[in-house]
Amino acid sequence: MGSFPPSPPNGGQRRDAGEPRIEPEILRPVPEYMPPQPVERRRPRTGWASAPATYTLVAINCLVFLAMTIKGVSPVNPAPEQLLHFGADNAGAVLINGEWARIVTAMFVHVGILHLATNMWCLWNLGLLAEPLMGSMGVFSVYLLTGAAGNLMSTLVNWLWPIREGGAVGFPVGAGASGAVFGIAGALIILLKSQRLPVPPIELKRLRKSVIYFAAINLVIGFSISGGTRVFGSGISIDNMAHLGGFTCGLLFAVPMVPRLGSPRPIFNSRLRLAIGMIIGLLILFAFYIAKLAG
Repeated sequence: MGSFPPSPPNGGQRRDAGEPRIEPEILRPVPEYMPPQPVERRRPRTGWASAPATYTLVAINCLVFLAMTIKGVSPVNPAPEQLLHFGADNAGAVLINGEWARIVTAMFVHVGILHLATNMWCLWNLGLLAEPLMGSMGVFSVYLLTGAAGNLMSTLVNWLWPIREGGAVGFPVGAGASGAVFGIAGALIILLKSQRLPVPPIELKRLRKSVIYFAAINLVIGFSISGGTRVFGSGISIDNMAHLGGFTCGLLFAVPMVPRLGSPRPIFNSRLRLAIGMIIGLLILFAFYIAKLAG
């Protein structure tokens, strides 16, 4: 019985030995069409959400000033007694009457609308720059602690060199956020020197130089105005000791810190706690020294 050759795999057509073999196409199921999924992008925070501490501090200062004007205090030229009523600093009230709370409350009291506007403009600009570097808690802390340091320095100097007129001894009334503003500037000068910041070095150098110029120019202006007031016997009185004390405290506050940007959160938090604890300890010792000197 004869045998038949097997059928060729290409549908009955024979292929030559040299012809390349064509494999049948392997069909795979085509997936259903999936529309592109939207990528969730984090919107940059703006306004209050970008710097809550800065905006809150500005709001507190403005609300205190509003409350003062509602109570009848002149918005242009308030009397010293009115400022004292709302918590302004005074060496006699602090060291004789024991009203130490004025060291804190005075940084929220302002001598007129122009004084408030200039301080809040500086606080807003420096705070928006500082808050990404030290966080909201850092801005709150540096404002309160450096402001207190400035008021303590002012209290000490005014106690040692009081106003003497006709045999009577008096102490000037001090108020304003400028000591705390200088404190934020001092902290920024240190933090902007960090190599951890994800910012081009040229930009960092420019920002740091701007803050240094701000502090230097305003200190020079303050001392010049005060010197002119002493020479001519009248004029604006600038509390330069509060500025100097706040600025020096700001430098010390930032020394143990690392900037929040570019640093692991645990390291930043531990350094911030260290800075706060160190400054609180120094301020307590400074206050004890002033109290003992006055006693």
